[in-house]
Amino acid sequence: MKTPAEHDTPCLRDEPEQFALFSDCDSAPAVAAGNALPVGRFSNFIVYVDESGDHGMQNVDASYPLFVLAFCVFYKGHYCEKVVPALEKFKFNHFGHDHVVLHEHEIRKETGSFKFQNRQAKNEFLGQLTSIIEVGNFILISSVIDKLRLRGKEEQASNPYHLALGFCLETLFEFLQEKNQDDTLTHVVVECRGPKEDKDLELEFRRICDGANRMGRSLPFEIVFADKKTNSPGLQLADLVARPIGLHVLRPTQSNRAFDVLKKKFFCCGGRGKVGEGFENWGLKIYPAPESERPR
Repeated sequence: MKTPAEHDTPCLRDEPEQFALFSDCDSAPAVAAGNALPVGRFSNFIVYVDESGDHGMQNVDASYPLFVLAFCVFYKGHYCEKVVPALEKFKFNHFGHDHVVLHEHEIRKETGSFKFQNRQAKNEFLGQLTSIIEVGNFILISSVIDKLRLRGKEEQASNPYHLALGFCLETLFEFLQEKNQDDTLTHVVVECRGPKEDKDLELEFRRICDGANRMGRSLPFEIVFADKKTNSPGLQLADLVARPIGLHVLRPTQSNRAFDVLKKKFFCCGGRGKVGEGFENWGLKIYPAPESERPR
């Protein structure tokens, strides 16, 4: 298998294209197409990442003492032919243009471009956005770090972001193995947070991919940093899913419509026949694990 370093060469190559630029026929269903062997050196999947909560350990917010990292794994064909157009149409319908960047925090607080005329307008907006997430065929991999419980562990000095990143990258590799995509390069897109934070994250990402992981092997992933102002549909959808996951972990008995949709997206034990079940400790990793759960 090629190592990540061997994939870093930026030159363009004369090789088969993954996708035809223009096609009149619909793409195959995402799950089925994702099982097809990749063409060329890139995998059939693209990963978009976002987080909820902060990774600081000194001053933990008792009302939300979590750090949540969410990986949205899209089959590229489905993403560019179905997901992106749906989100573009949604923006044209509501704003008249597509240069609005969707942010969960701004939508929730009704700031910036998201000042709704009334409650009905907000509910309609959220309902349509939820339907895009529901219909959008992607795999969800997430790690939730309970910072209060982490304080009593040996890893208490660790960066919660780095802990969550390791769990998510390991699970991503297992998913790609299942899809026969573990011998080609998969890009992992994250939002820039600041020069120091980005440098630290890239170093940790490369350390994990160089073998500092549960499998003790190199992982064929490459990190891509996107500017905060980048109008990326994938990053915007990832931004929308992270907080509902955290709220479910924090208050599991509370009604959470968004999570009811998301739980069917998690990478789970049993595959398509067990959608919405068996995702704990598979697609959703909580650390430290609750006393009632055994680590996989």
